[in-house]
Formats: sequence, C-alpha cells, structure tokens
Amino acid sequence: MELTRSSVFADVYLLKTPKHSDERGFFTETFRVSWFDNIAPELTFLQDNHSYSKQGVLRGLHYQLERPQGKLVRVIRGKIFDVVVDLRKNSTTFGRWQGFELSAENRQQLWIPPGFAHGFYTVSAEADCLYRCTDYYHAASERTIRWDDADLSINWPLVTDTNNALPLVSAKDQQGAGFQQADYFSW
Repeated sequence: MELTRSSVFADVYLLKTPKHSDERGFFTETFRVSWFDNIAPELTFLQDNHSYSKQGVLRGLHYQLERPQGKLVRVIRGKIFDVVVDLRKNSTTFGRWQGFELSAENRQQLWIPPGFAHGFYTVSAEADCLYRCTDYYHAASERTIRWDDADLSINWPLVTDTNNALPLVSAKDQQGAGFQQADYFSW
C-alpha cells in the first residue's frame, strides 16, 4: 500500500493499493486496519455508503457537528473531484481547502479525518463512490456549506460541454450556509 500525505493537511492522506492483474481480471485489497496504525490508531468504521452520481452532480460540502465522521472515500466507476475543507477552529489550516481527483482508474482512496467538510463533483459520465465512515449518519447535526462560497473560492473543474455549466445540486445543498456563517469545530 502506498500512502501519500496531503500537501495542505497533515492528517489527510491518499492511499493506493497494488493491483494484481492477469487474463482473468484483477485483484486488489481495498482496506486493512493496519494501514491506519500510524495515522488513526484507534480507527473504527461503523457505516459504509455507496453514492451513484451522473456527470455534473455536486454533493456537499457536508459535515456533522455532533458525531463527526472520518471518511475513507474511493471511486469504483468513473471520476470525481473530491474536496475537503478544514473546519477545526484551532487548526493552522482552518478554512483552507484541497481537491483530489479520485477515479476507478487511479484507484486512490482519500482518508478524511473528522473535522472537515466534504463534497465532490462528478467529472465522468457517471460515478460510483464508496465511503466508509467512522460514525453513523446523524441528521440532526448535519451541516452544509455552499459549494460556491466566495470566501472558500473552490476551483471546481465544472464540465462546460453540457447544456448547463452549473452543477446539479440538491435543494438541501442549495440552502447551505456561507463559510463565514457556518458552524465550526472548536478543536
């Protein structure tokens, strides 16, 4: 397994596992607890999610104030631009964002610890994302920051060859708060 630290955040990582191919197809390990021994030693995943999206769909930026979730995200079909935003008020990288290309082809997985908002944009015609979460979904404490917040100025790679250059965003996400009005983590 190849582990690469984010260039912006000390505790966000890209993981890539070896792929063993032959005429029958391929095999790869996708998860092993021991991979996290040094970066998240008491890691426990409680929930797995599967998200399917069409090209131009943008999901996020989501987080839970209570029961914050760490997430291990991977794409099994297609390609996404995955974004994390540091919402830990006492962090030296508070308010900064970073984007990552995750695809079935590059087989990279993104480890996002608790304390970050998370969202992604579907670049390919379709994308299937799987992500493991360290806590259960807690609807009462879910928060959303607008994807197009001017203070964050996220450089989304929007597909412009479709009829609508704006991403397809849920009604809930359209109602998201601006970064300055958002609730943050006090740690």
